[in-house]
Amino acid sequence: MTNAARFAAIHQHGFVRVAVCTPRVSVGDPSANAAETLALFRSGHDSGVDLMLFPELGLSAYAIDDLLLQDALLQQVRDEIVGLAAASIDLAPVLLVGAPLPHNGRVYNCAVAISRGRILGVIPKSFLPNYREYYENRWFAPGAGVTGLEMRFGEQIVPFGTDVIFEAEDLPDFTFHAELCEDMWSATPPSSQAALAGALILCNLSASNIVVGKADDRALLCASQSIRCQAAYLYSAAGPGESTTDLAWDGQATIHELGVLLDQTTRFPQNSQLAIADIDVERLRLERMRTATFNTAAVAAGHPERHFRRIRFSHHPHYEDVGLRRKIDRFPFVPNDPTRLDRDCYEAFNIQVQGLVKRLRATKVRSIVIGVSGGLDSTHALVVAAKAFDALELPRANILAFTLPGFATSDATKANAWALMNALGVTGEEIDIRPSARRMLEDLGHPFAKGEPTYDVTFENVQAGLRTDYLFRPANQRNGLVLGTGDLSELALGWCTYGVGDQMSHYNVNGTVAKTLIQHLVRWAATSGQFEAQASQTLLEVLATDISPELIPADEVGALQSTEAKVGPYELQDFNLYYITRFGLRPSKVAFLAWHAWRDAKAGDWPPNFPVAARNSYDLSQIKGWLATFLYRFFELSQFKRSAMPNGPKVVSGGSLSPRGDWRMPSDATADIWLDELRRNVPIEDSGEPVESLSGPPVCESESRPIVR
Repeated sequence: MTNAARFAAIHQHGFVRVAVCTPRVSVGDPSANAAETLALFRSGHDSGVDLMLFPELGLSAYAIDDLLLQDALLQQVRDEIVGLAAASIDLAPVLLVGAPLPHNGRVYNCAVAISRGRILGVIPKSFLPNYREYYENRWFAPGAGVTGLEMRFGEQIVPFGTDVIFEAEDLPDFTFHAELCEDMWSATPPSSQAALAGALILCNLSASNIVVGKADDRALLCASQSIRCQAAYLYSAAGPGESTTDLAWDGQATIHELGVLLDQTTRFPQNSQLAIADIDVERLRLERMRTATFNTAAVAAGHPERHFRRIRFSHHPHYEDVGLRRKIDRFPFVPNDPTRLDRDCYEAFNIQVQGLVKRLRATKVRSIVIGVSGGLDSTHALVVAAKAFDALELPRANILAFTLPGFATSDATKANAWALMNALGVTGEEIDIRPSARRMLEDLGHPFAKGEPTYDVTFENVQAGLRTDYLFRPANQRNGLVLGTGDLSELALGWCTYGVGDQMSHYNVNGTVAKTLIQHLVRWAATSGQFEAQASQTLLEVLATDISPELIPADEVGALQSTEAKVGPYELQDFNLYYITRFGLRPSKVAFLAWHAWRDAKAGDWPPNFPVAARNSYDLSQIKGWLATFLYRFFELSQFKRSAMPNGPKVVSGGSLSPRGDWRMPSDATADIWLDELRRNVPIEDSGEPVESLSGPPVCESESRPIVR
């Protein structure tokens, strides 16, 4: 099977499907509990699950007190483990079950890993709770310090100890570790050492009775451990059927990845249940690679990989299309949750304001110069400037806003620009650049100066360059600072005019803000009471304006020049930007994620207030084509512009392309390896065959855009 033929399979893209289970247990009845475990086991197999986690002491039940020391029960538990191993031969998931197991005259509270007829290993609980309602020291020996041992199950001799990590030989990055309940609550969770030793999926078999407020504590611990260890953290607590003689159980089971909750079970169930999610283990590995402090911690801990045994097993991944059990946000820079979006917009806006305030104080400049076109970017930069001047208690009249109409400036955008300048109370001026542009084109002998409709790069950049030049000159004249307006998305695509153009300014508040986020920032500024009613209404009108550089006159049917027709839809290119630069993913994986996020406009969530008419969908051919455009423009075409980008505050995580910040690369790189990977591994939709070649690198039809937008 070729890589392209496997495109729809999660295993091709570094995902492992996991399930956290809360079976209905029978008190002190290992046979019944094994049967319930097996039923869920088969359900997980049918759902394409790779790893299934069950609760602590799930084969015996947890709350059985002194029955845990009854030899008949302990022997039955061992028999059921052997039976589950035999049943697992034809079942795909790796099983992690909880059991009380005797060894060398002691009983340990254990996690048992089972796969394809084999008992892979046994991990004892390190820390035993013996306070308030817990009495585990009465029955169990602590596992802390138990390393390098073995345990026999019939004909199988298996590793036994806290020094065990499991690794699939045939599915990259499928590595996991198990700890039990109290281990996570300790000051030094065993999973921390396991993560430093290379485990990417950390599993917790728990009983954990429920009291008011405890569920929040568990979720906080799981989320924080997954962030700290840069891992996935799976948690499964005892649920229905446990003895309620003195305690109660809610069956909380969760799946976290890098602090994000991917799925969870319903609490207080009456029957068995499981929650399923796809863990991006490849992303976890890449995240650790680029986080020096994580690797320094491994060095400081004495390289824990030296002290762990790697238990390798054959997983036999299916490489079939089983869908994707994971939410992929269409807009990675824009949260779907209304409360979170409001908070993010508040923070982003104030980061920008704070950055500009500091720059103005440092330079002792009391005025700024900004070009205002009536488009999104310059609109947002202007409202940031207004708030910065309010914070400094400077008059907004010190903001010198220029509208600079060219050969294709529309009446609508010009009207929006003036309406906003007037509503905000800034000093507005207009400089018509057409006479200067025509004179320059004449000096160059350009066909347009002779009346020919030639709208090439020179035609566009003459206008873009003049706009920047005109902004710097009044800044000299009036002791002002030129405020940049270009955004992160345009810098990524190189959609800006270098040097004497919109790529340059004294300070740029938008340089680390993606286009898709700016739209929401403008809406937030308009609806959250930041400005007067008239200004807010104008902001909403700007939002309704099509994105256009307005450098080329409308065609014979009145259609305006479209930025997105040349560089691609910003919603797709921002998606590509996020996953390529933030996580370093392969292009084929980015295409796979985009395919799941964008192929059905009716599926999944959209950000609050997102217009229904603007809810687009893209097929795989479109996704692949625009991703190729992104790869060429980002890796080969435009780094030299980013290498000279002005100062500006970082706003979002992984959202800076500054050579002084998140992103460093040579300006003379080639995009060949990324384009080649895309060609080889992403099939055109419905063709069933990989694309032999793209039609060559996307042509850079224009390197210009308006100086302000």
